[in-house]
Amino acid sequence: MTKVKVAVVQDGSVPFDPAATTAKAEALIARAAAQGAQLVLFPEAFLGTYPKGSNYEIAIGMRTQNGREAFRRYYDGAICVPGPETERLGAAAQDAGVHVVIGVIERDGGTLYCTALFFAPDGSLMGKHRKLMPTAAERLVWGQGDGSTLPVFDTPLGRLGAVICWENYMPMLRMAMYAKGISLYCAPTADDRDTWLPTMRHIALEGRCFVLSACQIIRRNDFPDDYVSADDPADPERLLMRGGSVIIGPLGEILAGPVFNEAAILIAELDFDHMTRARFDFDVAGHYARPDIFTLTVDERSKPPVRRIE
Repeated sequence: MTKVKVAVVQDGSVPFDPAATTAKAEALIARAAAQGAQLVLFPEAFLGTYPKGSNYEIAIGMRTQNGREAFRRYYDGAICVPGPETERLGAAAQDAGVHVVIGVIERDGGTLYCTALFFAPDGSLMGKHRKLMPTAAERLVWGQGDGSTLPVFDTPLGRLGAVICWENYMPMLRMAMYAKGISLYCAPTADDRDTWLPTMRHIALEGRCFVLSACQIIRRNDFPDDYVSADDPADPERLLMRGGSVIIGPLGEILAGPVFNEAAILIAELDFDHMTRARFDFDVAGHYARPDIFTLTVDERSKPPVRRIE
């Protein structure tokens, strides 16, 4: 397929309410498909909530009952994979006839993971990627993924994968994705700063691929009244995340966005012949590599904490 139409959704969760957020995602998938999209990308932690500003009352050597209760609410708002929410998302992808990539908070045992899920147009859950390294205080509430969830899927649209938020600052992870031939590089994020756009343009140029980045737009009053944020002035309309979603071509050109301060669905048509032309003079995992000097080893084995031998 030479040309593909894609959509990046910039919208916000219904915090701590997975059923309501799933319903919102279903409607947004249908809206994007109605505009001709064949792939729909959602932000990081769209389903399950990105708890912006929460500190869970943690200090070194100290936890509090209020902090434990805040985590309990967050845990209860996460989803199991697979589970009822993934069944609904798969059905929405099937009804719309689109691929869907969506950020979720995944519950597995007593641990939460920041995860990207991939759905096919037939409704099947193709797989997932768990964030390898939660950033800073995210480590208070999220576990680390391992190398077993670093997929790049060969789809009719192109080779599809996802790298979440500040994982995009991990050069070796980027190189692993480039070596898999990624062409649709999805970057769901919670980073709404001005510095995110040049990062996305650099990755598009470096990987000579199409980069799609989705960030939430969400306000303080979208959260429950008793939600505690470390930076919490009285203004209920204050933006906790302001968006900045964008679609970028393989020579770093901006195809759609960035959009700030409002909900939006960004649409762009991608010409894959342009990706081939872009790799004429630079292919980071091909003719521009120097494997005689630099090599990268990627361990994609699962690392469970308990191994049973029978």
